[in-house]
Formats: sequence, C-alpha cells, structure tokens
Amino acid sequence: MSKSIIHSPEAPAPIGPYSQAVLAGDTLYVSGQIALDADSGELINENITEETHAVMKNLDAILSAAGLSFANVVKCSIFIKDMNDFGTINEAYGQYFSSAPPARETVEVSRLPKDVSVEISCIAYKG
Repeated sequence: MSKSIIHSPEAPAPIGPYSQAVLAGDTLYVSGQIALDADSGELINENITEETHAVMKNLDAILSAAGLSFANVVKCSIFIKDMNDFGTINEAYGQYFSSAPPARETVEVSRLPKDVSVEISCIAYKG
C-alpha cells in the first residue's frame, strides 16, 4: 500500500507536527480543521455559522488537493465546544452533503486549538 502526504496551500498550514492529510492506498485521512484563514492566519469566528463554513472550506481545499470532493467523504468527526451550537453547526455542515451524507459523530469537548468553537476531521475514499 502506498502512502503520501497531501498538502493544499489553500488550507492553513498545520500548527503542530502533523500533515493536513495522508493518502493511504485509496483512503484519505484529513486532520482536524479549524476556521483559520490560509492567507492571513487569522481566525474566522465572528459567529458559529461563519466559523463552520470556514472549517468546511479548509476541508474542501484539502480534499481537492487529493483530487476528491465532499462526495468522497465516508466519515466525519465533529468536535464542538458547546452542544448548544449543534443545530447551527449541523445546518451549515449539511449544506456540503446534498445526498448520501457520511457517517459522523459529534462530541462536545472542553477546549479546542486556539480556543475555537468547532473542529472537523474527515475520512474520504478514492474509489
């Protein structure tokens, strides 16, 4: 099985010792993304809807760098700081999966990198 590192300049650079994504065989593992602007490095977090769309934009950039799209996503993990934001996050997230949405879990956590409100990772299949 082949393994390659996927990097998109349109998504923020990792803020630690990890890759944006790793393609192992036909499966892409995308690291958790937060609402960092790739160009400025600034957080996009005026409200939870805007923050969620910025996270999804970063995921899309990484998927695209691997030649994939949201249609290839089979699993997502969503980490949120406040479960009261679940409905709003879900509404924004759902706009990226028009049919056959992936498997998913959503977990409330006490803290996320850079004190953001939402982080999302995904697994996609290139098949």
